[in-house]
Parts: sequence; structure tokens; C-alpha cells
Amino acid sequence: MSGFARGGNYKALGRLPAGTMNRTEAAYAAHLELLRRSGDVLWWKFEGVKLRLAQNTFYTCDFMLLKRDGQVCMDEVKGFMQEDANVKIKVAASIYPFQFRIVRKTNKAGTMWGVTNVGPDEEAA
Repeated sequence: MSGFARGGNYKALGRLPAGTMNRTEAAYAAHLELLRRSGDVLWWKFEGVKLRLAQNTFYTCDFMLLKRDGQVCMDEVKGFMQEDANVKIKVAASIYPFQFRIVRKTNKAGTMWGVTNVGPDEEAA
């Protein structure tokens, strides 16, 4: 008998509903909030911007933030990166004048983060 017939609690794997953070994103949001309180980040928003890449093709970054120096960053928080997400962030970085970054946890507690720049400033970290 299937889990549905028995009343099992199954859910589809994949994306969460828009506006809902996964655990890694929630940990990064907590990190950004600490940076905001310290003044290193002036403002941040989760899924606050949807960028058009082409007709019927969009990219929604996980976090948009404004750093103390006035730089706008689009941070994509990933544990694992699908190929389409990788292509979209590279296309977005080639079109828009923001700093695009891929952010990954470097420890299980989610207190340390590795940042990789994408696009023209890919070499700078």
C-alpha cells in the first residue's frame, strides 16, 4: 500500500514555494542580519528581485544586499548547483551591473561562508 493510501507524509522533492527559505538560506539570512547589525550590510532582501534574462526567461536571486560601500550584491546560496542555475547567474552577471556571488556554507553550523564571484569580477573574492 502506498504512503498516500496509508496517510503517509510525502512531499515532492525540489523547489520550495516562492518566498520560503530552505535551511541553508535561513542560516545565511541570520548571517546577513548580523552583518546588518554590525553595519557591514545596510540592507538585504530575500527573493526581492526578479531579473529578465531573455523573453520568458528570468532569474530570481536568493538575496539582494546593499553593502556599506554602496555595492549591490546578488547572492545565490547553494549547497548544490543545478546547471540551469549556473547558466542563469552567469547570464545575469553579463547583463546587469551588480556583483553576483555564489555563497556556500563552509561549516555545518552555518556561521562561516565561502563566496565566489561570478562574471567580470570572478577573480576577486
